[in-house]
Amino acid sequence: MPDRFEGRVVVITGAAGGIARATALRFASEGARILAVDLLDSELDETVAAVHRAGGQIAPHPADVTVASEVDGYVQAALDQFGQIDVFFNNAGIEGWVGPLLEYPEDEFDRVFAVNVNGVFLGLQAVARVMREAGGGAIVNTASVAGLQATSKAAAYGASKSAVVGLTKSAAIALVGDGIRVNAVCPGPIETRMMRAMERGVNPDDPEGRTHEPRRVDAHGTLRPTR
Repeated sequence: MPDRFEGRVVVITGAAGGIARATALRFASEGARILAVDLLDSELDETVAAVHRAGGQIAPHPADVTVASEVDGYVQAALDQFGQIDVFFNNAGIEGWVGPLLEYPEDEFDRVFAVNVNGVFLGLQAVARVMREAGGGAIVNTASVAGLQATSKAAAYGASKSAVVGLTKSAAIALVGDGIRVNAVCPGPIETRMMRAMERGVNPDDPEGRTHEPRRVDAHGTLRPTR
C-alpha cells in the first residue's frame, strides 16, 4: 500500500537520529508529508536530504523539545506548513551519561529527564490539543527495552524510559475519548550512534559484546541471556 498515508501529516521529533530517519523515509514512501524536528541542524539536514532523494515531502524545524514555547512553535509550524497533524512520532531522546549508579551526576540525571520525559510530555500535550480539535489522531512515544528491565549503568536513561511507558498508559486512557490513539514502542539494541555510546559506557573493554549476546524477552518483558 504505497499511498497508505497520502494526504496525512506526520510530525517527528529527534528527526536527526537513526530511528527517526528510517521512520521518516518509510512514512514518506507511503505518501505522508513530514515535519522533522531536532536541535542538530546538520544531522537534521541529512534526514531532510534523504527524504527528498526518495521523492518525499519534508520540512525541517529546529527546536528544543524541553522548552514549551519551542514545542508550541513546531506544532504551529506543522499547521502553517501543512494545515494539520495526523500522526506524531514523539521520539526525541538522549542516552545521557553511562556509568555507576552511585557516581551518577545529579545535573546529568536532570538533563536526561528534561529531554526524555518532559520533552515527551510537552510534545504529547501540545499535539493532542490540536488532534482533539481535529477529531483524532495517532501518537507514538519512543520508550525502550531499558524502560522494561534493569539497567545498572544507565540509571537516568532506564528510569526516564520507564516514565515514558507510564505516561503513555495514562495518555492512552485520557485521550481515547477524543479519538486519539497513544502507544509506545520499546526498541531493543539498534545500530545507531546512541547504542554505540551506551555500549562504550557499559562495557568499555568489549563495547559490542553485550549487544550481540543472544537474548530473549521473558513473560514479564525482561530481556535475558539465552545462555
